[in-house]
Amino acid sequence: MSLKKKLIVLNTTIMLGLGSAFAIPSVKAESITDIQSQRTGIQSDISEAEQVIQQLKKEQSKMNAQIAQIESAMKENDQKIKDTKQEIKDTEKDIESLKKEIKALEERIAKREEVLKERALSFQESGGDVEYLEVVLGSKSFGEFVNRVGAVATIVEADQQILSEQEADKADLEKKQATVEKKLQSLKDMEVELKGMQSQIEDQKAETVNMKAKIEKKESETEALKQSLENKDAGLEAQIASIRENIKKEEERKASEKADLDRAAEEVNSSNASSEESSSSSSEGSSSSSSEESSSSSKGEASAKSSSKAESSSNSSKNSSAAKPAASKTETSSKPSSANTGSAITAGYKYIGNSTYKFGGGRTASDIANGLFDCSAFVAWAYKQAGVNLPASTDALKGAGRQVSDSQKQPGDLVFFNTYKTDGHVGIYVGGGKFIGSQSSTGVAIANMDSGYWADVYNGRVVRVN
Repeated sequence: MSLKKKLIVLNTTIMLGLGSAFAIPSVKAESITDIQSQRTGIQSDISEAEQVIQQLKKEQSKMNAQIAQIESAMKENDQKIKDTKQEIKDTEKDIESLKKEIKALEERIAKREEVLKERALSFQESGGDVEYLEVVLGSKSFGEFVNRVGAVATIVEADQQILSEQEADKADLEKKQATVEKKLQSLKDMEVELKGMQSQIEDQKAETVNMKAKIEKKESETEALKQSLENKDAGLEAQIASIRENIKKEEERKASEKADLDRAAEEVNSSNASSEESSSSSSEGSSSSSSEESSSSSKGEASAKSSSKAESSSNSSKNSSAAKPAASKTETSSKPSSANTGSAITAGYKYIGNSTYKFGGGRTASDIANGLFDCSAFVAWAYKQAGVNLPASTDALKGAGRQVSDSQKQPGDLVFFNTYKTDGHVGIYVGGGKFIGSQSSTGVAIANMDSGYWADVYNGRVVRVN
């Protein structure tokens, strides 16, 4: 092969090698840009998923706290039911003991009656009754007269004592019997109420547990989505690392090839340094022509690379725009305005959805701090926040102000319901046919009294607090 041809081949090979070395990394760099754009979208989705998970964890924590409150209230109610049952048993024992006392009293009364009969018979004469005066006047001597008068006086006094004891025993008997029967009835009523409340609290717990299960399921699904996105992101990261490693190897290979080509060209130039001038000129002309051709080829490749990069950038921008997640809508909830319901109603809002019904609750600082109220204690507490002291029982609240007709009720008035008994539940009217109160099924909540359960048990009693 002639020197000219060798130089042309070598220079062409060098230019082609250099062009390939620059072109391949450029294409791979564009692939990395596309992948990085995908990773940006995925990482944004991961961030949103993490925020959702954190919110779900907060809701789950709140549910756990609410379940703990409900279980605590149920435990206390269970204890109250046990205590009440024990009191009923004790009262029934008292009744049995009282029955024995009654029997003993009846026997004493019967014995007294026998004594009175015997004394009456001792002053009777054969064939007819003899009065005390006849007994005295029938004496045959003054001494007998005196003795008979003394005897009659003693008998009369004893009879009076017997009669007094008789009456006292009867009165004591009736009093004990009435007291025990009243206590027994009261305990039985309390047992019925506690069982009813416990059933409603169990329903509340079941609903809360169901909501917690739904939140846990949603959290699990979101965690799975996050894990899937992280896996995809890790895959893209590994892909980028692989591309970079390939670029590095390709650049090393091309550098090695270039070095080999440079050495080969140098060796060819050295071995033919003493050639004839015409051959050298011809070789230089050929080299110049080859260089111009290579330069033209390189420029063409650079132009193609620039066009490819612009197109890739445009596609990347479109892909990034398409991958961008749609903005999520945030649901908002609003509470009714307290402008017309008074500070007593406003005070109760903080416990809505954050409290548990507890029979006998709301009368200690601990119960109030944990949102544990029964209906009457909540009403008393709410009004206390407004500077008004009210009793904490439904019966007493009936007399806490003046009664007005149902058609005249206003926000802030007390409204009563016949639940387990007449006026067994009380709340604060807030207007619009609704009231706020501590319900056994929901804790503190606003309920509709114009329809449904509360409309059925509303008794029309309205008390306006003085």
